[in-house]
Amino acid sequence: MPSSAALLQTQAYYSTAWAAAAADPARFWGDYARQFVWRKPWQTVYQADLAKPDIAWFSGAELNITENCLDRWAQLQPDAPALIWEPSHPDDAAKTYTYGQLLSEVTRLAAALRGLGVQRGDRVCIYLPMIPELAFAVLACARIGAVHSVVFGGFSPKSVADRLQDAGAKIVLTATGGHRAGKPIQLKNIVDEALLSCPGVSQVLVLNVPAIPAPMQPGRDLDWATTLADADANQGYAEPMEAEDMLFILYTSGSTGKPKGVVHTCAGYMVWAHFTFTNVFQYQRGQVFFCTADVGWITGHSYLLYGSLLAGATTLMFEGVPTWPTPARFWQVIDRHKVDIFYTAPTAIRSLMAAGDEHLQGADLGSLKVLGSVGEPINEEAWHWYHRNIGKGRCPIVDTWWQTETGGIMISPLAGVTPSIPAHATLPLPGVVPMLIDEHGAEVTGNPAQGNLVIKQAWPGMMRTTYGDHERFRQTYFSAYPGQYFTGDGAMRDADGNYRITGRVDDVINVSGHRIGTAEVENAINAADGVTESAVVGRPHDIKGQGLYAYVVYANPPQDHVVAHAQILAEVTKQIGAIAKPDWIQFVPGLPKTRSGKIMRRILRKIAEGDTANLGDTSTLLDPAVVDAIAQHRLT
Repeated sequence: MPSSAALLQTQAYYSTAWAAAAADPARFWGDYARQFVWRKPWQTVYQADLAKPDIAWFSGAELNITENCLDRWAQLQPDAPALIWEPSHPDDAAKTYTYGQLLSEVTRLAAALRGLGVQRGDRVCIYLPMIPELAFAVLACARIGAVHSVVFGGFSPKSVADRLQDAGAKIVLTATGGHRAGKPIQLKNIVDEALLSCPGVSQVLVLNVPAIPAPMQPGRDLDWATTLADADANQGYAEPMEAEDMLFILYTSGSTGKPKGVVHTCAGYMVWAHFTFTNVFQYQRGQVFFCTADVGWITGHSYLLYGSLLAGATTLMFEGVPTWPTPARFWQVIDRHKVDIFYTAPTAIRSLMAAGDEHLQGADLGSLKVLGSVGEPINEEAWHWYHRNIGKGRCPIVDTWWQTETGGIMISPLAGVTPSIPAHATLPLPGVVPMLIDEHGAEVTGNPAQGNLVIKQAWPGMMRTTYGDHERFRQTYFSAYPGQYFTGDGAMRDADGNYRITGRVDDVINVSGHRIGTAEVENAINAADGVTESAVVGRPHDIKGQGLYAYVVYANPPQDHVVAHAQILAEVTKQIGAIAKPDWIQFVPGLPKTRSGKIMRRILRKIAEGDTANLGDTSTLLDPAVVDAIAQHRLT
């Protein structure tokens, strides 16, 4: 079925589809899924008990997602561009891979991995820069039935090691290095350090980037080019997978110090990625889709790669950053490749807005038809700037709300079909049945309304478990409101039923669209010399949306605050990565605690935000005077 035939092209069609998916999910999704290539049909479309939780879609079916991403399009449109790669430096040449060429590249790498003994169900860690080989690696793993776990290139050796250990990975795919904003990144060195504590990893497949050499360890490290050249091409076939077999693990921060391995499975994820991509962006065959996300995050998985390729789209992969070598870089890429749909994060939009409109001079942007926003709620000022300056007032904006755990977009306008409202995610997609819950656990009915956002009904793309710890999955997402998925976000619903996401309600902070658990950052800070304890909260940030504000207690007050500040930043970078460095560090004599020892983070958030007039009653605290001391020296 051509992708355009799956579109919900009118408001009435959307309303009908939403009601049908809510009333009879099995029929709705069974009808939709018939357009894909299946090795074996399903016996049951939908089985879900969210109280356990136990979720399954398309049980009994067999498929391989890459046959739907690659093989069918290589037959229907072998010469159509599938992947355009735009390198970091604007003077370097872009590369385009047709569907026929992309299938060939993926098949070669799949054969090489099989030749190395990688089997169905094995976990493969991918730690590569934003280069075509990253796309090949993800799809090659899926082709042979290996479970890919992509780790973002900004993570530290310890964070890489934590993920390797949790997943039980047996092989790592990496490169000697990569480039970011003109600077080399020593990826292989980071992997080498991580593997000092990962004896289960027996092989490292290394792509040589000539400008960034790295040592090779005999007996463990394998050269990428040589390994592929020696592989048996006949071993690149697609492995039949059961619908509920694992497709990938992607780690995300939680409210404890240990990252969660979010598990997505083959069939339901495939259907959801395709449905959301085609409908939210109203994708038409031949259009160029530019998603700026790194594949190390879920947006890169679901829309840069899987969703777009499932629809037979042309997807653009960008190695660079939006502000290097100038803040005109995105606009140059859009004009060079005649991009139709542009999908980026509010953090990028705000940073480019702050850089000044002079960087838009000379940019045409006439090819654009749809703009998208992802990762965090977009503020109204940025929404209007984006609409006026990038979309020229004619491109609808889809402000998409979703999570690593949901697999794909959950609440969003459909481009040009349903209304776009500044700073609102607006309406739930078919298959998504949201509900607002008050602090007592009761549903908030009527409009307008405000509360904690939960989802009442299973949808095909939802995560199935936390890798190796199903009880953690239940506790995290289904214990607060049994039988319903708790998103961890708060939301408002207006008089017309449109949703506006108000932010996290747990101990997770959304920084530049990336979720960072406060406990993980606190653990890293506490490892710095002399630190006795710390507390981290979110604070509004002009560019990032939210920044990290850290309160740090020392056993003996540091003599040199500059040195202490630098040591804390270095420790966080070492333990997690630069992405988690606090934006503000305040040295305090103590933390506000109840008599039972609980840190009153509500008070700390109020102080960080400058709202010291609404701290509430502090007289019952263990040491009420500490609140005044903290507030008096608040950082601006």
